[in-house]
Amino acid sequence: MAEYRPISVHQALGGGPVADVLLWRRWRGGAVVLVASTAMWSLFGFAGYNLLSFASHVVLLLVCILFFWAKSASLLNRPLPPLPDLEISEELVLGAADVMRVWINRLSSVAHDIAVGRNLKLFVQIAVSLWIISYIGGFFNFITMVYIGILLSLSVPVLYEKYQDWVDEKLILAHKIIQTQYRKLDDNVLGKIPMPLNKEKKSK
Repeated sequence: MAEYRPISVHQALGGGPVADVLLWRRWRGGAVVLVASTAMWSLFGFAGYNLLSFASHVVLLLVCILFFWAKSASLLNRPLPPLPDLEISEELVLGAADVMRVWINRLSSVAHDIAVGRNLKLFVQIAVSLWIISYIGGFFNFITMVYIGILLSLSVPVLYEKYQDWVDEKLILAHKIIQTQYRKLDDNVLGKIPMPLNKEKKSK
């Protein structure tokens, strides 16, 4: 029997350049993401700048730069601005559609289990999770929550990689405690709620 080897944090994050940035192996990329996200959060959070206005101003600035660059290049016999290929490949569209299909099927399966299967446990889990998200979201606006998510993405993976053994031990202990409490809740509360039974009528 082959020995089990736990997957590394770098492999769990995809093992590509994004994983290198999140684990600060490419510290310049991590620094750029951190500085840019902090600047955007400050711009939208404190200056009261609108996201739509910011996007339109950035696009307008880029269009003006490209226009005057092209004009000056034709007058001074200079090369035109090096624009990348702006066409979206069919493989990229199919990959995005495949990912969306998986998530839509999962949501449809959950909705089917709640509405048709009358899965009370799943309904309670989703209701509690959405309530917690709504409660936390009441303390922050959307931009601040995105910024907090970026900060967590740049800090949690590298800390977990450094203290992986200690964190895994605590997580296993917490999982056992949660399982015990959930079983008690299931036996004392959810188990006492009568569930409708779907009886099939036998035709003779």
